[in-house]
Amino acid sequence: VGATTRSLLRGTGAQSASDLRPATLERGAGWDVSYNLKMELSSDPRLLRVVRSAVEQLAQELGLDEAECRRVTLAVDEAITNIIRHAYQNQPGQPVEIICSRHGAASGGEGPDRLEILLQDRGRAVDSSELHGRPLDEIRPGGLGLHLIREVMDVVEYQREGQTNQLRLVKYLRGKDSG
Repeated sequence: VGATTRSLLRGTGAQSASDLRPATLERGAGWDVSYNLKMELSSDPRLLRVVRSAVEQLAQELGLDEAECRRVTLAVDEAITNIIRHAYQNQPGQPVEIICSRHGAASGGEGPDRLEILLQDRGRAVDSSELHGRPLDEIRPGGLGLHLIREVMDVVEYQREGQTNQLRLVKYLRGKDSG
């Protein structure tokens, strides 16, 4: 393992580079995306800190204020935690893909300027009728992740495409000029 890989893995809990694929940030060319950040990782909660760092930095790059960056980062963290816990039932080594992209008029496309985050996994299919948090008046730990995700993000959509769960999270950038 090279020095760069050791540096990347330090503090993530990943045992080897095979547990973590490097994030890539690409400028879109001729399509409705000006940034595309793609990460593939295994279903290990220790890797969440890498995702949080990348999402927070991308949100800052797109012009969200510090508080909003933290909220979006927390929503993504909660969503991936749910994938690990529920779709993969805490089974390590399963693939999770995160694709973050900027869409909209500010990036040369259509519609409002927005950050879209697509989370994909090949875990247990989710019954969409089960996609609700516990009642807010119940005082006990857990079960608030979906409430938080829906509160923070402007659009939350789930679908099953073949053997893949897809969770699409959208945050409108509301006039942010960060291109």
